Amino acid sequence: MRIVHNSLHDEVAATLREEIFAGALAPGSFVDEAAVCERLSISRTPLREALKVLTAEGLLRHEPRRGCFVAEVTQRDLDDIFPVIALLEGRCAWQAARNASDAELLALEAMHDKLAKHARAKRINEYYATNFAIHEAIIMLADNRWLAQVIGDLRKILKLARLQQLHAPGRLEQSLSEHLAVFAALKARDSDGAEAAMRTHLNRQREALRAIALQQKAKLIS
Repeated sequence: MRIVHNSLHDEVAATLREEIFAGALAPGSFVDEAAVCERLSISRTPLREALKVLTAEGLLRHEPRRGCFVAEVTQRDLDDIFPVIALLEGRCAWQAARNASDAELLALEAMHDKLAKHARAKRINEYYATNFAIHEAIIMLADNRWLAQVIGDLRKILKLARLQQLHAPGRLEQSLSEHLAVFAALKARDSDGAEAAMRTHLNRQREALRAIALQQKAKLIS
């Protein structure tokens, strides 16, 4: 069996992608090619190929004669994306309720137990990681590669802003309650209930991000 290794530009893209998600490369910041090449000990060719990949994903924007900058997610972007992803992930939950085996539901239950522990301990980063994994698991259970592909593209953009919503007052507990509602419907194999609960969960994420944006705006004015 032949093992195919990731190309260097794929590895560079993966490294930069994680730095963007972690905030090490801040929204709006300039990507200094010379500095990145020196830091990663690579030449310009794989870096520029990696930048093309991240630009196509929407994580970077390219400005002629200036270079690449980390994308900034606007309120308009969030207003446009959240209704779409709520529909798509809602459909995933609908299909997952029909497809999931008893063993898969047990595994999902264990993930929700971990989610609840992180919520009680106020561990936001760990909660977010488990939350993200649960969404991924439900997408996998839907077993629809076209849904998974489109959602994957949108989730990369939303990941730039989604973690912020968990800092809204009461949002961590609300998010956990929403997740448990989705899981209860999945466990009952209630497709329509799972779809509705997932849509509610995604739409409330948008509401929380909007509330945070308003708070930040009020602070700037005061």
